[in-house]
Amino acid sequence: MIGALVLGAQVLAADEPLVEWDWVSRNADEIQDRLWQHVSLTVVAVGIGFLLALVMALVAVRWRWTYGPLAGLAGVLYAIPALALFGLLVSFPFFGLGFRTAEVALVSYTLLILLRNIVTGLDSVPAATREAADGMGFEGWRRMLFVDIPLAAPVIIAGLRIATVTTVGLVTVAGLVAAGGLGELITEGLGRSFSTPIVVGAVLSIALAVVLDLAFLALEWVLTPWARARAPRGGDR
Repeated sequence: MIGALVLGAQVLAADEPLVEWDWVSRNADEIQDRLWQHVSLTVVAVGIGFLLALVMALVAVRWRWTYGPLAGLAGVLYAIPALALFGLLVSFPFFGLGFRTAEVALVSYTLLILLRNIVTGLDSVPAATREAADGMGFEGWRRMLFVDIPLAAPVIIAGLRIATVTTVGLVTVAGLVAAGGLGELITEGLGRSFSTPIVVGAVLSIALAVVLDLAFLALEWVLTPWARARAPRGGDR
């Protein structure tokens, strides 16, 4: 990693222009493919991570003693450095280089964030609301699906935002295991001491993270109209 940073500094210090637009034009199709690979890797990782975390959260809410072990397991996975985890997975014949290895690592980094937010969101649902829902016949999974999860949506979506932005950044590291994405542009640029793919990959990664973050904000706005109704108006005190 230190060698890559030193090499990157040498690239930026070179006399060549930071971005060669002719190269960008000639490689527009490849750049687009790398961008869509980056999106796919992110969406699949966050989607699978959310489903796993949701199941874990429902178990933890139902049987409280399981939350500690589940959160502890997710915390251990989250604490493993990305390069170390990718390197460990590549060493196993079942994984090797490519999409599968990247997704296993990326999903593991989403679990702690999503598990905590889902459990916190479900715990924030008022007991009176749950009792009222039970009285109306919304018991068990029906109450969880139609009452608890919708009311917990703001906290859950906040977790999805953090997990998604984090995953976008980690996908760039997945380029080291030939999983595709914008990270391969950065790796290519570092290997060739060529700044253009480095800048293109970095800028598009940042832009993608911003776009997806704004998309989740819009999703929260659409799914939680009651929160907008409670928001104070300009003249209210």
